[in-house]
Amino acid sequence: MKKFNRKERVAAIMNILTEKTNHVFTYNYFTEMFGTAKSSISEDIMIVKELVQDLKLGKIITISGASGGVKFIPTISKEEAEKFLNDISLKLRDNDRIITGGFMYMTDLLYSPNVSYRIGRIFATKYWDENIDYVVTVETKGIPLAMMTAKVLNVPLVIIRRNLKVTEGPTVSINYVTGSTRKIQTMSLSRKALKENSKVLIIDDFMKAGGTARGIKDMMNEFNAEVVGTGVLISTPEPKEKLIKEYTALLNLESINDLNNEIRLTPNNDIF
Repeated sequence: MKKFNRKERVAAIMNILTEKTNHVFTYNYFTEMFGTAKSSISEDIMIVKELVQDLKLGKIITISGASGGVKFIPTISKEEAEKFLNDISLKLRDNDRIITGGFMYMTDLLYSPNVSYRIGRIFATKYWDENIDYVVTVETKGIPLAMMTAKVLNVPLVIIRRNLKVTEGPTVSINYVTGSTRKIQTMSLSRKALKENSKVLIIDDFMKAGGTARGIKDMMNEFNAEVVGTGVLISTPEPKEKLIKEYTALLNLESINDLNNEIRLTPNNDIF
């Protein structure tokens, strides 16, 4: 077996940890990979830990015990999050995004892997210590944000359907009332999608009155799952009384004026 020097081992360890975040790798995993003593691996990990801390890339968590282990949480600093949200706000305020009917086009940003991953890091930083078992969303625009949040937390993504799929098997369906239009709609979820008594994090792209988020929460009750948090990219100040009480919105959409060709949107700098 080739002998790796410390620089090579440190680079490889960092790559392995970032490829599979929030996953515990044992020290034995690395000793077998590099053919190196556990004491050397322990020193390598301390170097990685200091580097991550100095560059504010996240957190390296070491686990003591007979086997020992290490995992990487790619949290985001308050300063970096604020800068990112300011940049996104600026892009979304572009009046070219106004669509007839008073809507705002944002699909290009939602489906940008770089943008959605950083949004996922923000939500993961906010909720990572809640011991989340699943990230839950409803189709379709919230999927990229929920997927990246699930990737950072290293937990499964559960997608609630608005239309039944025969490939889903036995399903649970509930009716819910949209908060803004007061229309009755249906959402469905496979019985096999998540285990009962799990802890879940709801992620979605937009919230007005909170009807969809409330519907997801009601669906989780059917599985005896605990909703530990709700995160949305954008929320509106009106109506003030949302159908859910506690949530985290990254951006606040005050108004879209297609007559004046103006979008009023501000970042939420009080997330953490």
